[in-house]
Order: sequence, then structure tokens, then C-alpha cells
Amino acid sequence: MSNLILIGAGLIVLSILSSAFVFRFGTPLLLVFLCIGLIAGEDGLGLIFNNAEHAYFIGSLALAVILFDSGFGTRVQTLHRAAAPAFLLATVGVLLTTMFVGVAAFLLFDLPWLYALLMGAIISSTDAAAVFFLLRAGGVKIYKRVRSMLEVESGSNDPMAIFLTVLFIEMILSDSRGSPVASFINGFGLQMGLGLIAGLFGGYLIVEIINRVRLEEALYPILVMACALCVFGVTAHYGGSGFLAIYVAGMVAGNRSMKGASALRRYQKGMTWLAQIVMFLVLGLFVTPSNFGPVLIPAIILGLFLILIGRPLAVLLCLLPFKYDRQTITFNAWVGLRGAVSILLGILPTVMEVEGAEIFINVAFIMVVTSLLVHTGTLTPAARWLKLIVPSGLGPLERIELDLPGHSKHELVIYRVLDDSPLIKENILLPQWARPSLIIRNGRSFHPEQAGSLKSGDLVYLFCPPEYTPLLDRLFSQTKIPDHDDKEYFGQFVVNTDALLIDLLNSYGLKSSENISPDLTINDFIMSELRGQPVAGDRVPVGKFDLVVRRVHQGKIITEVGISLLHENRMPAYVRKYERSGANLITRFFNLLNRKK
Repeated sequence: MSNLILIGAGLIVLSILSSAFVFRFGTPLLLVFLCIGLIAGEDGLGLIFNNAEHAYFIGSLALAVILFDSGFGTRVQTLHRAAAPAFLLATVGVLLTTMFVGVAAFLLFDLPWLYALLMGAIISSTDAAAVFFLLRAGGVKIYKRVRSMLEVESGSNDPMAIFLTVLFIEMILSDSRGSPVASFINGFGLQMGLGLIAGLFGGYLIVEIINRVRLEEALYPILVMACALCVFGVTAHYGGSGFLAIYVAGMVAGNRSMKGASALRRYQKGMTWLAQIVMFLVLGLFVTPSNFGPVLIPAIILGLFLILIGRPLAVLLCLLPFKYDRQTITFNAWVGLRGAVSILLGILPTVMEVEGAEIFINVAFIMVVTSLLVHTGTLTPAARWLKLIVPSGLGPLERIELDLPGHSKHELVIYRVLDDSPLIKENILLPQWARPSLIIRNGRSFHPEQAGSLKSGDLVYLFCPPEYTPLLDRLFSQTKIPDHDDKEYFGQFVVNTDALLIDLLNSYGLKSSENISPDLTINDFIMSELRGQPVAGDRVPVGKFDLVVRRVHQGKIITEVGISLLHENRMPAYVRKYERSGANLITRFFNLLNRKK
């Protein structure tokens, strides 16, 4: 027992420490973890792990944890941007990839048709973690619409690949003479339909349980994960797709107000990393490279066919109805990294005792490694060549999600003032919604009134709703201050400052407060909220939109006001009290540390 604990913990420690080095070179961590498992395995240090059932069980459990976290981190805005094309890629795209790769496998390996299609299904899903690790390591960000499509597709295509793999295995074992189309329709309807319904209900139930039960704070993340795995197990027991159910449950829970959500995200991040490391190590230990010889060359050719023909053709057929530009289609066609799910599915024929099953795990492993090696050095250059890179800018150094009373979603964000920042060069005034709560200068903490004008190198602490962070990026990260034609920053519509506020509220169907005078103008309302000190860019929340100060004459008179309809969640007035009190607490804390020094 002690030896097993030492070996397992030692491999995890080695994997984590190696990640600190390979991150600088942009090498996918998946490949590193797999290699560590191979080195420790039968052909390396001699550790023998050949139990297919145990490997598949560990991999499935780890994949369930990863999928729940993927769903939990998928925002509704992401779905709105790319739901239809992403889900088409995750279903029809996976089916098309299975067919194309199946035809190539039939020709390369001289397999029966069902075996060839099974090989195509095993390798048909993409790996999101590897894709976005490469993009982060390259120091680039791709446009949100393209990134959203990749996120949703990668998180939702695993259930379809698993369903097709199980379907073809069952057809092989039963030597089915019936219609494969009928089997596909019946199986797809049960697995996907039940998985979707169970996921929606399970996600809603998880949130209700967490919000209604009072527990020790540290127990909430454990309860959430246990409930999510219950959704996975119950759905799979009754014939549905447990992987789809747990992904949808995470998506539902992640987009509803839930107690302790910030702590849960931190907990899940660690759990997801552990699940990935364990899954990759186990899969690396299970594979025996000395058995690759007979299938090595055909498997590499099949991997290149998938990268250059199979995936691009499937993506093209799926995205043509949406009339995307060539750059978007080309990049989505190229971003098709295969990962641990494909290797995990390669074990399933062995678990279900398919004759000649060893070929599937060996071919899947070689194709995954081929995909990772080809894409490692080409993903970032492809994004640059296709001009899908967001202009570089330094975002927040840290984002800390806060659980404030009333389920208000706020974050503490920390920025560093740059040398060439317009905040320094032009010495501009920050709008009130972006006023710092704390400034750290040369290791000392200052209240904003004590610090005066911002200086290069200052660390600026601000409290804001998550949807305001992109606007903060525009102030602190770019070399150009947003101009008055910038609709994202200054609002999409311009309103008359002399118009009555009550008329504006009525036009948007908002209830007016009893305290609002019928004669109160928009200008007077904003001036009272800003205490007579308006600055261009100031925002005043009103219901579901913001009133934005666009122009100010001589620092006192508002001459132009815009309406911003970008955000769903506004900053209520009572939250400002918590911001001020939170800033005072942080200021006192840092002042206390400075005194001790």
C-alpha cells in the first residue's frame, strides 16, 4: 500500500512540476502527462497496469468532473453567440467526422465496415483543454465569437462521440443485421433526450439544494460535486448519456445565483486539474508502445487525414448554412486537437470484449499524439495569419469573485498602470464607476484621495460587476482612450439631456419610483447621482440599462448622454455601500501590514 501511494503521489508531483517548465514552450500538458505515464509504464520503468475496466472507470469519473466544470464555466452570453453552429458541430459534425475517418480506416487497415466506423467514432471528438492551453501559452486571444464556438463545441461533443462508440460496439457484438439507421435514431433519442432532460432538472435541483441548506462553508463544494455525480450516475443507469447530463447540469448551475459560487469555482479548478492529471497518467500507463509497430505508419497517415481532410470537410459542411467568413471557418476547421477522450474511448472495445480490440487503443493513442505534435506549433500562427487575434492589452492581474449579500455578482479586479498608458500621458480623470478603492504604490497602500494622480507601476484595486471588466480593460490596457464614437463604451443610443426621466422609464416599461419627480430631467438625475462632478464615461444604473455621460462642458455641464444596453445585471445602490466598506477594510489591512514592517 505504501509503495502504491508513493508511486501515485510521485507521478502527480512530477506532472505538476513539469508543467511549470513546458508552459513556457507552449507544449500541451496533455502530451506531457501522457509521456510521464508512458515512461513509468511497462516499456519504461516497468510499472504494469493492464486492467481495462479500472482504466475506463477512472477515466470516466475524471471526465465527468471535467465536463461539469466545463459546463459550469460556460456563460449564457457564450451560448447566445454560438449555440446553433456549436451544437451542430458537436452532433452532425461528429457524425460526419466518424464517417469520413471510417472510410479512410477501411482503406488503410482493411477492417470490416463496423470496425472502421468504430475507429472513426473513437477519434471524432476534440479536446478543449489542449486547444486553449496552446492559445494561452502563445499569449494571444482570439475573437469572442470564434472562441465561444470552440468552447461550446468542445464541451458538448464528447457525449455524441461516446454514444456513437457504444452504438457501433453493440452492433459488432450483436452481429446486428437490422437497419443501422434505425438503431442510431432510437439510441440517439434515448441517450441525448434523457441526458438533456436529466441535466436541466439536475442543474436546477443542485442550485435549490445549495441555496436552501445551511452547512459548513467548506462542505458546499463537496456537496455540489457529489450531486453532479449523482446526476451522472442516475442518467447513465436509465440509459441516458450521463456525460451530456452532467455537462448540462453544470451549465444550468453555473448560470444561476448560487450560494458560495466563488468558492465553488476555486474548488472545481483544483478538482479539474487533478482529474486531468490522473486521467492522462492512467491512460499513459495503460498503453504499451512496443505494440505500436504494425499500426504506426497507417495510424499516422489516418491522423494526418483527420487533420487535413476529415475535420475541415465536416466543419465546412456544418458551418456553410451560417454564412461565416472564410477566416472563421478555416480556423475552426484547423482547431481540432484530439485528447484524452479519444484514448479513453479506445479502451472501451477492450472493456466490452470486442475481438481484436487492441488495435483501437493503439491507433487512437498514435492519432492523438500526431494531432498534438502538428497543432502545437501551428495554432497560434494560424490565428495570426487569419487575423483572428484580439489587439493585445494587459488585462487585470487578478480577478477575485466576491459573494456579497443579496447574491450580488461582483469582483475585485487588480490592474497595473502601464508606462505608456493614456492615464499617465494624458492625465485623464477616471469615471466614478472606475474610481479605485485602493492603490498600492512602492509596496505601500494608499486611499485614492491620499494617492492623488495615478503613477506608472501603481497597483489599482477596484470593485465592479463582471460585465464592467471589459470596459476597465479599455481604460487600463489600451494605448488609446475610447473616443465618443465608441458605442460599447459610451452607449449605443444618444438621449436628450433635457428629456424627462419618467418618460424614459416608461418607454422601456420600467416602474418609476415614488421619489422621482415628474419634472426631473435626465441631466438633473445624473448630476444628483454624481454629486455635481460628472466625468466623460460616468455610468448611472437605471433598471436594465446604464445612462452614460458622453460629453462634459468645462467639467460641470453634461452636454450629451448615451444609453448602454450591454449588461443584464446592474449595480444596485446598496452595493456601493459594500464597495466603500470593503475598500476601507482592505485599506486598514494593508496599512496595518505597513506599520508592522
